[in-house]
Amino acid sequence: MTSHTALKLHVPEPTGRPGCKTDFSFLRISPAGAVRRPPPDCHAGETAELAHHLVRVLDDDGHAVGPWAPAIHPERLRRGLRAMMKTRIFDARMLVAQRQKKLSFYMQCLGEEAIAVAHAQALEEGDMCFPTYRQQGLLLSRDDISMVELICQLMSNEADPLKGRQLPVMYSYKRAGFFSISGNLATQVIQAVGWAMASAIKGDTKIASAWIGDGATAETDFHTALTFAHVYRAPVIINVVNNQWAISTFQAIAGGEGTTFAQRGAGAGIASLRVDGNDFLAVHAASQWAAERARSNHGPALIEWVTYRAGPHSTSDDPSKYRPADDWQRFPLGDPIARLKQHLVSLGEWTEERHEATQKALEAEVVAAQKEAETHGTLLDGRVPSAATMFDDVYKEMPEHLRRQRQQLGV
Repeated sequence: MTSHTALKLHVPEPTGRPGCKTDFSFLRISPAGAVRRPPPDCHAGETAELAHHLVRVLDDDGHAVGPWAPAIHPERLRRGLRAMMKTRIFDARMLVAQRQKKLSFYMQCLGEEAIAVAHAQALEEGDMCFPTYRQQGLLLSRDDISMVELICQLMSNEADPLKGRQLPVMYSYKRAGFFSISGNLATQVIQAVGWAMASAIKGDTKIASAWIGDGATAETDFHTALTFAHVYRAPVIINVVNNQWAISTFQAIAGGEGTTFAQRGAGAGIASLRVDGNDFLAVHAASQWAAERARSNHGPALIEWVTYRAGPHSTSDDPSKYRPADDWQRFPLGDPIARLKQHLVSLGEWTEERHEATQKALEAEVVAAQKEAETHGTLLDGRVPSAATMFDDVYKEMPEHLRRQRQQLGV
């Protein structure tokens, strides 16, 4: 008679728990400059090794080294540094405003600023981003997007450009190539692939950039998107932001303890990279590589951005319940703002005095934008869009039955 061992379901244990130090050895950190750079038109299979290692450019002294070091003008780096600083200041102000009950909800991208800001520099007019709720840097790095508009949306006031129809932080900007954010996880990835396929069918040159968190890669939409992207060679960049936490569950719950998230793309036949998401230059270089690949009809790319969610998941979250308070300080990839600042200082293109002056100027800019937005109301005073706006934007021309309903409402 054959004996059988009883089967046991494997349930991953969270690595970080209150009072327990997170072991970051699983990150498999490669030395700066050590990972090769294949040409953007390479066969997807040639990147399989890169999905296991970590593309890095900045070394411990702030110098750019290795084949991924981009040829980038210092002024673009300074713009990137200012945009990251502005994003962090904006986040801090909005977090305080939420605690003051001026808005109902907020989500920071503290510690992740380099990913959205540097990626934005690789995109062109007409490209479309399908973001999650932690890519505000895509908007805050642009000069044509008003912080006042963003804050009005957060405060759901009478000047809210979305007329109160979206949760705070779920922005939508067609003119900026920023697709409406969805609170349903992973839906935007398959939408991005479909948009990219449509662009290719039309013979356009525009590409899509999809965003998803490490935890949401466990959703079926993500895997369906990979299949369609691979089969139809869609001109899309699939960005997996691995900030180690999906709300209160560590990335191991989504399978991150067994392999890298980049290797999921490699397994689907998609060119895949694993990149230091706190290294502005590495993010810029990898984004340019993937954008060139997609735009030249060489196929999609998946990039796993390795970073750390330094703050709570949202203003409704208390991270002290599930991880040590000093985890971000011990995260081995460091602070993206401090690292780019160090690099610019090493080039002679930045100083401590200039950094302090920029910090003060940006703080004043954010405060002024908040004050102007508050003249249109906050969540506290109930100055919300008129009830009449519920009838707007439903049909190109309002049908008679809605016209009657609006009249009955008396607005």
